[in-house]
This record gives sequence, structure tokens and C-alpha cells, in this order.
Amino acid sequence: MQAIFPRWAAPAHVHALTTIRTNGVSQAPFDSFNLGGHVGDDPASVAANRRLLEERFKLPQQPLFLNQTHSTRVIELPYQGNNLDADATYSKQASQVCLVMTADCLPVLFCDKDGRQVAAAHAGWRGLCDGVLEETVAQFSGAASNIMAWLGPAIGPDAFQVGEDVIAQFVAVDPNARSAFREDPNAPGKYLGDLYQIARQRLNKLGIHEISGGEHCTFHDAARFFSYRRDNQTGRMASLIWFE
Repeated sequence: MQAIFPRWAAPAHVHALTTIRTNGVSQAPFDSFNLGGHVGDDPASVAANRRLLEERFKLPQQPLFLNQTHSTRVIELPYQGNNLDADATYSKQASQVCLVMTADCLPVLFCDKDGRQVAAAHAGWRGLCDGVLEETVAQFSGAASNIMAWLGPAIGPDAFQVGEDVIAQFVAVDPNARSAFREDPNAPGKYLGDLYQIARQRLNKLGIHEISGGEHCTFHDAARFFSYRRDNQTGRMASLIWFE
């Protein structure tokens, strides 16, 4: 049962993890535990991997897979609609699996300290900039200080190269974001950004200070993680959370 598990103070009845790329059935370049159905992989392989996900981690039910569009839309589970264009899910009901997929973008898992509310957000740089974390936190009842967050595996601060235009968009929302970027010593006119730092800044601003994770780099750890920036055509990991 290989996965990345949060090291945080969530109640024992809260379950959370990020999958890694190994021990699935998909063939290269999606090798091998690809859970994304939109990347060009054989649909039968994706379906088999999703069944393995449920079996290996004893999920209470089949999770909802979103059509992620780098938006700020949040779906509350259980969901009866048919518009799956969203980048976060929230639930206050037991056995509802909140799940997002990533391959460099930042997955953020949330729960309240009572373990009665959970959420998962897909924060690519656009969604992070536009406020997907803020929209997700807005679903929670109670004080923001009662929420904890875990930053799952994403592209790290030595690999996320951007131009000045991306920095300007973040700084327009929060001037403090400028400190999360530094000049790329190997590429004049380019910068390296720290998505983890920006996420912490945004969450701190909301009143959330119990934040864990942020130590992985999907780009540099090819053995465990898919990376869109590194490989272009590749699979997707899943980050998920639920409570009993």
C-alpha cells in the first residue's frame, strides 16, 4: 500500500493520501498507476487502476472524478448534478471521498479539527492565483482557525519556472507573493516560483495556520510522481480525503 500520507494532527477517523505512480496497470508513458481518464491512456487501464484505488485503500465508495479546468468552482458531496467542471470538492458527510488529480499542480487537503468536514482542492497556478483555496475554505462552517491543511506533492521551488507575467498576476492579488519568486540563475528573464509558499501565504491570510506538507517535488522525483512539465504526456496522481 504505497502512497504519500499526511503527517498532521487530523483526527484518527479522517483518512487522507496522495497516490504515487507505481504498481498500476497502465503502459508507458502513463506507467503505471495513472488515474486520469483525460490524458490519452487506455480507458480499460484507467478503469482498472481506479478499481485498484478503491480496493487498496479501502475507500468507502467510488470517488467522484472531476473535469478539472483550473477554475475556482467547488462541488459539495454528495453531488446529484451532472456538471463536473470543478477543481475542488467539500463534504460534511461521512464516507464521501473528496478527490483531485495532479501531475505538478498543488493538491491541498483540508479537514476541521473535529474531523466532520473535509475538502480537496486542485491548485494549479491559475486556480491558486484566482482563489480556489479561498473558495474551498468558504465552504467550511466555523472559524478558519479550526481548519488544518496539508500541501500534497507538487512541482517544487527549484523547478517551477515562470515569466514576469505570472508573477504580476499573483502580486496583483497579494503583494506578498513577490517573495515566493526568485530569478532563475540558468535562464535570464525567467523566475522560479514556490507554489507551497504562496499557498501558505493565502491560507495564513484566511486564518489557517496549521499547515503541513510541502516537502516534495513532482518534477524531480520521477520514480514516484507524474510530472506534466517534465514529460508532457503523462499520467495523474490522486489526492483524496474522507472521514468515517
